[in-house]
Amino acid sequence: MSCAERSIGSLQITMALRCRYGYNAGTRMPAGDNPSTMQPWQTAIVDAGPAHLRVRGYDALELMQHATFTDMIFLLHHTRLPTDGERRLIDAILIGGADHGPGAPSCAAARLAASGNRQSLSAAVAAGVLTIGDEHGGAGSACMELIAEGLERSRERGTSFAAEAARIVDAARANNTRLPGFGHRVHSVIDPRVDVLFDLARANNLAGDGIAFARALEAAIAERIKRIPLNIDGGLAAILHDLGFPPMFGKLVFIISRVAGISAEVLEEYTREKPMRIKFPVEYDGAPPRENGSEES
Repeated sequence: MSCAERSIGSLQITMALRCRYGYNAGTRMPAGDNPSTMQPWQTAIVDAGPAHLRVRGYDALELMQHATFTDMIFLLHHTRLPTDGERRLIDAILIGGADHGPGAPSCAAARLAASGNRQSLSAAVAAGVLTIGDEHGGAGSACMELIAEGLERSRERGTSFAAEAARIVDAARANNTRLPGFGHRVHSVIDPRVDVLFDLARANNLAGDGIAFARALEAAIAERIKRIPLNIDGGLAAILHDLGFPPMFGKLVFIISRVAGISAEVLEEYTREKPMRIKFPVEYDGAPPRENGSEES
């Protein structure tokens, strides 16, 4: 192949990559861009420069001296610093979700990974975080969406919270779906953390429609199905709605909180237990012994 042919072939491949993937195969830059013209990322969270570091406009050095970590969590996910009452509520939410024992899926997974891999703390912590989803720790987001939907319909239609809560419960019964934020495998009668959170909200004049609607849902469930108490996910969902957070934060705040517990569980596994100490009883229930190449008739 001549140099000219190789050059044409290379050009064709490069153009094909640009058309298909939208970047220059040689520089990995977006097609038509170069380092001097590439558009910058946009963010409203942190402004970092050689002589300054600001978080949503606040000087980070000042925050280090006068704010708390909870203040920073609130500021990062909101648009302002919290009041004293809001700080106390977020503190309570973070404490309530930090750890529920090594049997919780996130902590159990982290300990299992730590037992088998003694070279990576981050892998063990990540294993715990990866278990957090709709079934474990993620109900807060879904419950916040439910609360927001019920309150919006109540405002639009002029209906009571009780009527909208009954509608949501009836729809869940008809579709055979579980209502997020209600019921707990350990706290089957009452989740004591919910009352603590709601009492704190009332004491700081922060109890709003979110808490009222969550209680309306709890009453409707008891009346139309059976008594199923609000759990910690439902409690934090109501409070976070009243504090003006978006529904996604219901899951994010659980992740932030549980990472503290996961890291403690991993540390204990590393320092107290031997590697590969976790063994599960396993009972085989598959096919009986067979000859190689044999087929069942």
